[in-house]
Amino acid sequence: MRILLATYWLIPHVGGVWKFMMQIKQHLEALGHEVDLMGNSPDYTKYHIWNLGKGLSKSELRPLLETKLDKNKAPLLHAQSPIDFYELDRYMMELSAAYFGLDRYDVIHTQDIFSARALARVKPPHIPLIAHLHGSVATELKNHFIKNPHLNVNASSPAWRYFEIMEHYGAMSGDLAITANQVQRNKLIHEYWVPASRIAAFQYGLDAEAFRQNLIRGTSIRRPERKKVIIFPARLTAVKGIDVLISALGILKSARRDWVCWIVGEGEKRQELERQVATLQLQEDVLFLGERDDVPALLAISDIFVHSCIQDNQPFSVMEAQMAGLAVCVSDAGGLPEMVEHGKTGLISPVNDPASLAAQLSLLLENEALRRELGRNAQAWGSAHWSMNAMIQRLLSVYHLAVAEPIHKRTEGAASPPTKSHKVSGDLYNRIFTVPSAHPEILVDSAVWDRILAHLPRGYMVYDSEVLELTR
Repeated sequence: MRILLATYWLIPHVGGVWKFMMQIKQHLEALGHEVDLMGNSPDYTKYHIWNLGKGLSKSELRPLLETKLDKNKAPLLHAQSPIDFYELDRYMMELSAAYFGLDRYDVIHTQDIFSARALARVKPPHIPLIAHLHGSVATELKNHFIKNPHLNVNASSPAWRYFEIMEHYGAMSGDLAITANQVQRNKLIHEYWVPASRIAAFQYGLDAEAFRQNLIRGTSIRRPERKKVIIFPARLTAVKGIDVLISALGILKSARRDWVCWIVGEGEKRQELERQVATLQLQEDVLFLGERDDVPALLAISDIFVHSCIQDNQPFSVMEAQMAGLAVCVSDAGGLPEMVEHGKTGLISPVNDPASLAAQLSLLLENEALRRELGRNAQAWGSAHWSMNAMIQRLLSVYHLAVAEPIHKRTEGAASPPTKSHKVSGDLYNRIFTVPSAHPEILVDSAVWDRILAHLPRGYMVYDSEVLELTR
C-alpha cells in the first residue's frame, strides 16, 4: 500500500505529531508498505515531502496568491488576523500537494484540521482520506484569545468563528475522522457539529523497544545528591501549563527544599517562564535543560513526572513516563484522565490549580512508598496499553476499510505536462481564482503552475468560499 502522511505543521519537529508520523512510517515500511511524509519545512519557507527530498518554495506561489486575493477581491479572507495567515498558507499547501501529485497514493492520512481540509480539496476523488485530529486547534486558540484580550478576538469575531468552522470542516474532510480519546470525540460531536458516525476514538501506541534503547544509552546529566527530581518534558508553549507548575513549585519551596525540577524543551515561552522562575527566586531549583534527545534516560533518573497542561489530547510524554515507571502528576485536561487513574497510576489535579499540584508534589516527596507504588502501577498499565503493534494493526484495518475498491483497480492520474521553465503572466491561471483579475505585471514559473493545474480537480478554486462565507 502507498500511503501519504501529511501535516500542516513543521516536519521534522520536536512535537508529538512528528513522533507519531515517524513511528507509523517505520512500522508500516517494516511490513512492506511505502510511506511518504508531507508538511511545512522547519524554516516555513516551503512545503516538502521530507523523505523524498521534494519541495516547492512558497515564493513560487505567494506573489500570485497575495495579488489575486487582496482585500478588494477577497475581503472575507482579510476580515481579521489570523484568518489571512492560515488560509493563504493552507492554499499554498493545496497547490504544493497538486504540484507533487497525489495520484500515486492509495491512502492519504492527515494529522490536523488544516491538512485534512487542504488535501481533501485537491486529491483525486477515488483516494480515501483519513483525518487524524491529535488535538482541538479551535479550543486551543480560543483559550489563547481569552487569555489575550488585546488581540480583540472574541466569540462574535470572524477569527473565532473561522477556527470553529475549520474544526468542523477538518473533521468532515475525511472518509473517517480519528481522535485519541472519547473526550475529543465528544467535543467534535457536541461543539463542532460533527456526526458521531464520522468519528472513531483510536488509542495511540509507543515503540517500547526504541524507548528502551534510548533509555539504556544514558545521559550526561547527573541528578543532584539528596534531592528528588521532578521532570516536565514539553514544548515551552502556553497550552502546556508550565507556568502552573512553576507557581506550584513556588508554593512547594516554602514547605520543603528536597527537590529540583528539570524542564526539558524549547519554545516561545522560555524567556517568560525564566522571568517567572526569577520572580519566585527559584533559579537554583528549576533548571531549563533545553531541547534534548535523551529524554527516556532523563526519565529513568527522575522521581516524579508532571504534565500540568491546560489542554491536551494523549501526550507521548505521559506514555513515556509511565513506561519509565514514574509516578505521574497530570491535570484533568482533555484526554489525560483516560490515561491516568487517580490514586492508582498517578495523581490528577484540576487545570490551572497550582495549590493542588503543589500539595500532590509534597505528598509524593514525603511518601516514598506511595511514589514507588504509583510508578510500578503506571509502568504495568502502560506496558499493557501502549502496544505499537496493536496500534499499527488497528490503523491498517482503518486503511483497508477506507479503500473502497481493490488497489490494483485504481487508475493512475495523468502525467505532468513536460513544460520548460519560463516566466509567463500569472493571469494565464486566472481560472482557479474565485474573483479573476488582470495583473499582467505578475510573472510566474510556467513549469510550476502548469504542473499544478494538471493535477487540480475540476472546479477547484481559491479562495475556499465554503469556509470563509460562514465567518461573516
